[in-house]
Amino acid sequence: MTNASYKQFCPVAMAAEVLCTRWTVVLLRELIAGSSRFNELRRGVPRMSPALLSKRLGELQDAGVVARERLAEAPEIDAYRLTQAGRDLQPVIEAIGMWGQKWVETEPSLENLDPELLMWDMRRNLDTRPVPRRRCVIEFIYPELPEAQRRWWLIVEPDRSVDLCHIDPGFDVDLYATTDLRTMTEIWMGLRSVRDAVEREALLLVGASELMRSMQTWLGLSPFARQEKLAR
Repeated sequence: MTNASYKQFCPVAMAAEVLCTRWTVVLLRELIAGSSRFNELRRGVPRMSPALLSKRLGELQDAGVVARERLAEAPEIDAYRLTQAGRDLQPVIEAIGMWGQKWVETEPSLENLDPELLMWDMRRNLDTRPVPRRRCVIEFIYPELPEAQRRWWLIVEPDRSVDLCHIDPGFDVDLYATTDLRTMTEIWMGLRSVRDAVEREALLLVGASELMRSMQTWLGLSPFARQEKLAR
């Protein structure tokens, strides 16, 4: 896979040669979370260059972890699917995430704030069950960010599909959520609750009362939020 080798027969060393190159574990996180198209993967790893993303995907193909295929509904677009070997990595990636949530200190984690990654994670983990069965538009506003990153829209359609926009989609907004990026990231990571943020006036909600009441539920939260954080 790479020119580097531990030159050991140990399975840990052999697996590390496949998995421990830069960005590979994070890319696997995205594939396991359900991203398959190149542009979807880029949204999950926005600071990874397209050239390096292509290289890592090729390396994972060579290792038999990922298969590349054409989409039936869009033959001009490639998709990347986990093979059985790739799917077997799911508990490994989840365990790494749980370890990080439990033991990595909070402050270093919150120094790496990224609105695009946060909103993309929120979009794919949103629990649509408490959301009314009609088009619902939720606008998140981060006043401290530059104009281009300040406003984001989550759109839940009647068929329960969820879309993310960072350009005004032109729909009526059902709920406005105004907060700072750190607070929203803390909520998403399970480090504080929606209620706590509202009571401390770190989160302002305006709009449909049913969406305000159920926000803690429909927000979904990070898949690692259930792990209690011991490192502070």
